[in-house]
Amino acid sequence: MNQELLYRKFDNGLVLLGEHMPWLRSAAFSLHLPAGTCYEPNGLDGLSGMTNEMVQRGCGELDSRQFLERLDELGVERGSSITTNHSSFSCAMPREVLPETLGLYSDLVRTPHLPADQLDDARQLSLQDLRALDDEASHRCFSELKRFRYPLPFGRISQGTREGLAAIDHQKMHHFFQDTYKPAGSILAVAGNFDWTQVCDLVEARLGDWTGAPPRELPELKPNYGSRHVDHSTNQIHLALAYECEPYESPEYYESRALVGVLSDGMSSRLFTEVREKRGLVYSVFATCFSLAGLGSVLCYAGTTTNRAEETLQVLLETIFSLRDGITVDELERLKYRIKSSLVFEQESSAARSSQIASDWFYLGRVPTREEVCARVDALTCEGLQQHFCEHLPKNFSLVTVGSQALELPDGIANAQV
Repeated sequence: MNQELLYRKFDNGLVLLGEHMPWLRSAAFSLHLPAGTCYEPNGLDGLSGMTNEMVQRGCGELDSRQFLERLDELGVERGSSITTNHSSFSCAMPREVLPETLGLYSDLVRTPHLPADQLDDARQLSLQDLRALDDEASHRCFSELKRFRYPLPFGRISQGTREGLAAIDHQKMHHFFQDTYKPAGSILAVAGNFDWTQVCDLVEARLGDWTGAPPRELPELKPNYGSRHVDHSTNQIHLALAYECEPYESPEYYESRALVGVLSDGMSSRLFTEVREKRGLVYSVFATCFSLAGLGSVLCYAGTTTNRAEETLQVLLETIFSLRDGITVDELERLKYRIKSSLVFEQESSAARSSQIASDWFYLGRVPTREEVCARVDALTCEGLQQHFCEHLPKNFSLVTVGSQALELPDGIANAQV
């Protein structure tokens, strides 16, 4: 299957990417703006999320209701999200309405109304999201891990804080919009069945004269290590553990990703089998790779009861370090099938593909082909993974617990830092 990345960079810094999927009847785009939480002013935690909500409340010649109704009439499935680096908008639609939808979102990022009389409504929605986070201890655990491991400005969470949300006014939001919703540093990725020339011409017409300075330079990320406890009245203990691994940009990322897959991909994974099935210690356990500002981490979660928390942490660490004893052929083959299956599913979704294209470009400055990814996965061996783990033993641990009992990292683990 021929896979070609279409690319154009406009004079204002906006990067436009495209990938044809002619077997589909849909098209999709993902728009990443350099307006994530790391760009929020100190004391205004939650501003990125509130601004993301407010720009969708009318733009161009359409008020809030007209904008949403028009998207519904066009059959557009849409969403938005906030990450450390980006405020993002994504849309999937029948291919023939792509031009109009792109036009609507061009207005959204350039001429939103930001209606002052709806600011408090947006604030209340953000406060609801924050309260929901407090009510869900497992999600709160990961949020607290991010705050602890990653110092400001990287450790902010998308929901913000009560104090930050309360301090946001219309003028501060307008300044944030002007400072961050701009072309330099923005990525627009289109995938599916579309006309590339038409898309380029439309983006040139609607966004070609969009102006703004590049995003400000961020400080070097210097993580925190050790343990932190958040008291929460419950009979459960939630553990979030992080340790260093290769970042997404690294040539050895696939080795790190594969090792995490052996730990956590599927019900045959080691964490599920050892921690949950054999010992019955937890009701939930998993691990995932996470990259931020050039730093890679493995993030692990386990939810258990107070009286089994110490044992859960011990078995979790033992299972992680069991990787140095080797990987079985069955584990490796299952992992390869899962990764390749995800690539197949991606070919059936223009939305998933546009999101992946934008993400790859941000981290790598290029988009690996499916053939390249498959070749890297096929090249993985049991011996190679064992060697990689032994040469990159887990270190620089951070542990956060949420519940009524504090846990500490064992001395040998807590001191495994460089």
